[in-house]
Amino acid sequence: MTPKYYLSQALYLDQRIDSKLEQVDALNALATKATSTLTDMPKHKSVSTSSLEDIVVKIIDLQQSINQDIDTLVDLKREIIQVIQAVDDKELQTLLEKRYLNYCSWEQIAVEMKYSIQHIYRLHSRALSKISIPQKDESKCC
Repeated sequence: MTPKYYLSQALYLDQRIDSKLEQVDALNALATKATSTLTDMPKHKSVSTSSLEDIVVKIIDLQQSINQDIDTLVDLKREIIQVIQAVDDKELQTLLEKRYLNYCSWEQIAVEMKYSIQHIYRLHSRALSKISIPQKDESKCC
């Protein structure tokens, strides 16, 4: 695993969480539609009455998955912070934190650090070369 990929894991997980939150919103909207169509009129017995129930179950499952992902993200960010703090240069630490923990764009980092974007790229390359990726305990896998 490359240092860049390792540090980018938090962003990818955060994006997945956002996607799942959007799915929950869509399911909530669907559940609202389902409840607004209820009437006093008798229904055919062949019509499924569990669609709202199915939607609620999906929402609960998705929310549990989101909570697990959030726990994983918090742990991953804590690990990434330790890896970044192991870099001996504070300027490089700042760059790595802005990019991989705050998800700032290169342009935003250049402006905030008052450097040209080319210099930010050089600093980033130097910072990545100083990253030491922790080895995972394979026995904990799966």
